[in-house]
Amino acid sequence: MRRARDITPAGTWRQEKATATVTLTFDDRHRRRLKLTDDSGEGFILDLQKTARIRDGDGLRLEDGAHIRVCAADEDVLDIVCRDNETIAKVAWHLGNRHTPVQVLSGGTLRIRYDHVLADMVNLLGADVVRCHAPFDPEAGAYAGSHVHGHGHDRDHKNSEDHSHAS
Repeated sequence: MRRARDITPAGTWRQEKATATVTLTFDDRHRRRLKLTDDSGEGFILDLQKTARIRDGDGLRLEDGAHIRVCAADEDVLDIVCRDNETIAKVAWHLGNRHTPVQVLSGGTLRIRYDHVLADMVNLLGADVVRCHAPFDPEAGAYAGSHVHGHGHDRDHKNSEDHSHAS
């Protein structure tokens, strides 16, 4: 069975060279090891060294060097349209306070997964909400990706007693 061991970020590989595509929901694009089926029905194993966030357009590099292109699946989402900067700031703050994954679209529009409670909340904050089916590819967040140790490098090391990251 084919095995994908690495992720090649979107924009760093030639997507037209993909040998297959796989369409995945947001939840299925945050994995380490999983048996998957590409869009043509052929199975493969995702076998990464550690859990990773896979983005729309990324390539899953197979052991033979070929790539499977990742496509974000259409999901039940809410597009939140804010009329002004004050509204977008309030909505963004409240969504962030709830650790809600948010995709930032053009024109002051935010996209979140469908949630009737959040839809009511953002309406009360003055935003317009449109429920639709569309790909969901939220921002990675400030702490996403590899382990960052807090001072400009990602090497693991022990700190001396006089060097602490505690507040």
